[in-house]
Amino acid sequence: MVPERGFVVIVTRLRLRDFRSYAAADVAFGEGLTVLHGRNGAGKTNLLEALYFGCTGRSCRTSNEREVVRFGATAARVEVDGHDPDGPHALSVGFQPGEAKRMRVDGAPVERMADAPARPLVSVFLPDRLELVKGAPALRRAHVDQVVAALWPARADTRRAYSAALAQRNALLQRIRAGRANRASLPAWDAELARHGVALRDDRARAVELLRERFATLAGELGLAGTAGARFRPRTRAATPEAFAAELAERVDGDLERGFTGHGPHRDDLVLERDGRDLRAYGSQGEQRLALLALLIAEREALAEARGRPPLLLLDDVMSELDPDRRERLAERIARHGQSVVTTTDLAHVPGASSGDVTRVAVGEGTVLQEAAA
Repeated sequence: MVPERGFVVIVTRLRLRDFRSYAAADVAFGEGLTVLHGRNGAGKTNLLEALYFGCTGRSCRTSNEREVVRFGATAARVEVDGHDPDGPHALSVGFQPGEAKRMRVDGAPVERMADAPARPLVSVFLPDRLELVKGAPALRRAHVDQVVAALWPARADTRRAYSAALAQRNALLQRIRAGRANRASLPAWDAELARHGVALRDDRARAVELLRERFATLAGELGLAGTAGARFRPRTRAATPEAFAAELAERVDGDLERGFTGHGPHRDDLVLERDGRDLRAYGSQGEQRLALLALLIAEREALAEARGRPPLLLLDDVMSELDPDRRERLAERIARHGQSVVTTTDLAHVPGASSGDVTRVAVGEGTVLQEAAA
């Protein structure tokens, strides 16, 4: 299959109002590396979150988005400017608790930022994002589905179609349990679920395969001891939709007893390993953090190769936990592809930060100071 390619959207500016600790802020970004530096608690992570919020329409830190509105304010607003070879682009997200978000791309309202071609792809590493490694499988499934959608946008609908078919089958199971429907209706929904399920499973498997070798190499470079591995663990290995539908039929009695479908891609998982042992259960927090970082950079490199669209990479306080040699390796990796924003408490921790090619922004007490190039 020919890779789906597209223009790289470079983010040039972030403006925000009443977001977290900021009454207002205006930050310009370089086309390569931008370093946000300041003491702990100064507001560096809030800027990364705002940038992610403006590009995706959601927070990367909380599911309770009331938290993004500055204390005492009634609403938050984020605007992101960028450009690609087609010209300039403008994104905005307005959020007021209790009301629908107001999202626009190039002046037109959108329901989902993910559907806008002009939206910059974005990947974020936060130290407290370790739930992706050590949390429930549903988090990793959703993450792999985001990678699939970024690699092959036309396939994003497969997950939605599977979820809709799963909801319909579960509703039917509950009606049968209640005596309001009969089992004769199930084979049609088994076939529908299986058709989308096999396609979804195959998309996930292909995406993980693209990441597998990159992940192992990067994890080693970043200091994860032993042999690292990324492995897709599907719930079904049925080769065809018909075979998967047969598996569903074999399990229907158990599904009726539970009242929901217990078998299928909604139980898939991504396993990150060190020396064959699941890092979710057996990895230290430091090892899990290195694995997460390696996974995100592996995804970025795969996207750069497959689509020519490396995502904007947001790295929060990652350099302080690496030794000088591994900082150099990480800096070299992120410099190869696209645009990055890195936070640090110490500019000396970011190789090349004093270079004239790097944009530096001092952050403190809810304010930002754009610095002149060296």
